[in-house]
Amino acid sequence: MKITFEKQGEIKILPIFKGEKVKDLSKETQDWIESSKSFSGDLGETFALVAPGQENIVLVGLGKKEEFDYESIRTMSFKAMRFVEKLNVEQANFIIEEIPEFADPEAFKAILEGALQTNYSFDKYKTLDKKEKVEAMICIEAQWCVDKEKYLEEVENMMEGVTIARNLVNEPPIYMTPDRLAQSAKELLEPLGVKVTIYDEIELEEMGMEGLLSVGGGSDNPPRFIKMEYTPQGDDEQNLVLVGKGLTYDSGGYSIKPTNSMVDMKSDMAGSAAVIGAMAALAKNKGTQNVTALVAACENLISGHAYKPGDIVGTMAGKTIEVLNTDAEGRITLADALYYGATKCNPRAIIDTATLTGAAVVALGSVFTAALSNDEELYLSFKKASENAGENIWLMPSHESYRDMIKGDLADIKNSVPGGAGMITAGMFLEHFVEDVPWIHLDIAGTSYLSKSDRYLPKGATGVMVKTFYEFAK
Repeated sequence: MKITFEKQGEIKILPIFKGEKVKDLSKETQDWIESSKSFSGDLGETFALVAPGQENIVLVGLGKKEEFDYESIRTMSFKAMRFVEKLNVEQANFIIEEIPEFADPEAFKAILEGALQTNYSFDKYKTLDKKEKVEAMICIEAQWCVDKEKYLEEVENMMEGVTIARNLVNEPPIYMTPDRLAQSAKELLEPLGVKVTIYDEIELEEMGMEGLLSVGGGSDNPPRFIKMEYTPQGDDEQNLVLVGKGLTYDSGGYSIKPTNSMVDMKSDMAGSAAVIGAMAALAKNKGTQNVTALVAACENLISGHAYKPGDIVGTMAGKTIEVLNTDAEGRITLADALYYGATKCNPRAIIDTATLTGAAVVALGSVFTAALSNDEELYLSFKKASENAGENIWLMPSHESYRDMIKGDLADIKNSVPGGAGMITAGMFLEHFVEDVPWIHLDIAGTSYLSKSDRYLPKGATGVMVKTFYEFAK
């Protein structure tokens, strides 16, 4: 899908609210559509009259006007473009009239995003039945919007960040090892002006990152710590610090997962992919704020060197962790990354994102990302960014009782507790390592990887939180 602002052929794509008439059609055609009940205007519904002798139009539903929002615009735009692709239409004009529901820059960017979402696919490993995609040229006709080219460039760069995140997650774990993830970050970001530093296992030992080394000890692929710095304000200014969980594969370790639960565990590094993609989007769009991203990357596997249930492991912070479940490994690696961010990166705020718990999936499914925070003002500001991006988050409660649940018997804290509230107690575990810096924890276990496509999101990796990080940090 290529977007232009110059007229393309004679085919028109017309968005219509449910229950409203189509202004640009002849009365005969309009009467026929109404009497045949071929199109009602439900959100994303499509209908075509594209043939010799016809009026050459594609109708796309906007749904009910009172329920309309930016997410509706993204969905409508995506459905319209996908439908045009299936018709093998190579040129068309998307007519966006000046109506209150459309006439602002954010709505225009949502239209662009929905159209560009159709461009994503991940089929690099397919050798059979690989379909060649016909690239359609779409003119988005919106006379009411100025600076259209500027908005298109911004959205294209943001979507490139989303694509980067999706691709990193969708890569098979035989390829996407901790070192390959680190090298990918370097290759993708350094040409954009982001400084990328990679720390190997020897340097991690010198830094005291015992948590990361313990979790990664069972693999022949050693862990890596990745630091990405984008500093347009200079090195002396404070940073927004983004931390992404980087388990490039998670077998569960000695607390091993069943086979069906292991198949998609290449996605356990979706948090790291999100922060890498966000850094690319920010750098390409020349964001003005200092942002540092951190990833503790490793594999959680089984060998004679793997950590075990019953072990006690240290951390960079000096706190000790009682290991009750080796499949609660992400929080141990994040402990070192968060403490590094809090003490070494001059942070104004820290936001971590991780595929951390099945409890988040049980609570919120694949619709909302679960959140915890120690700072209400920071959270409300971030939530506004998430709403603009169309990525839902939901704040879970923090309470002293949850903090009491993770107190260790033989060590300072324990990495797993019975009795439910698993998403919250995991967050309370991480809170130990942020040193009272304003902080948000995002559990994307349900939203980062889908078993089937949903609206404009593809099956597999979604790239969730790239857009919100971009909106918040830009």
